[in-house]
Amino acid sequence: MEVTLKIQRFNPEKDKKPHFEQYTLKNVGPMDRVLELLHRVKWEQDGTLTMRRSCAHGVCGSDAMRINGKNSLACKTLVKNYLGSEGGTIQIEPILGMRVIKDLVVDMEPFFEHYRSVMPYFINDEPAPEKERLQSAEDREKFDQGTKCILCAACTSSCPSFWANGTYVGPAAIVQAHRFIFDTRDRAKKNRLAILSEGNGVWRCRTVFNCTSACPRDIPVTELIAQVKNEIGKD
Repeated sequence: MEVTLKIQRFNPEKDKKPHFEQYTLKNVGPMDRVLELLHRVKWEQDGTLTMRRSCAHGVCGSDAMRINGKNSLACKTLVKNYLGSEGGTIQIEPILGMRVIKDLVVDMEPFFEHYRSVMPYFINDEPAPEKERLQSAEDREKFDQGTKCILCAACTSSCPSFWANGTYVGPAAIVQAHRFIFDTRDRAKKNRLAILSEGNGVWRCRTVFNCTSACPRDIPVTELIAQVKNEIGKD
């Protein structure tokens, strides 16, 4: 089929504001991934196209972008998800709520600053056991979903509360905190709950479910946020 990519472009060295440019590709198959089409544009038509990508297998999370208005990973998104056998146009934009550095590349530092603020690491200063800190399968299951997060920012940049106030810690950071709050081996639960109880913490969540639908790893983000809210209520 023939597919046209309508890509938002922005070069701070010469553009005052973003604009769209179109690129037509022939011999596109329905099982081709959007990332492959972007590669074809960059390698065959316009080498100035700028984007992030790395593993191309949905693990690194670096190629999150808006595809036809929805946050997705370009490496996991198939052409057939958007177009029929006759082809057509796919619109591609950078994720929202973050400063665009160039084309599809945004400044991720504010996102990672929120991530770091919830202490996303294991804390336990008790004397180490001889072998390992044991945990039951049932206890592990409580936070298993959150361990799937790849920090792609698809959830956070799809959140209306984050769009309205960039100081909101955001869904991804809360999911990372959830992973340790519910880990029975960790000893910093109260500290994390205190951080998330603040004005820019979990209470800015309005349960819109955008984050859940945007997650490429099928993490029930809204549900995990609700669990953190409930835990704060118990504390």
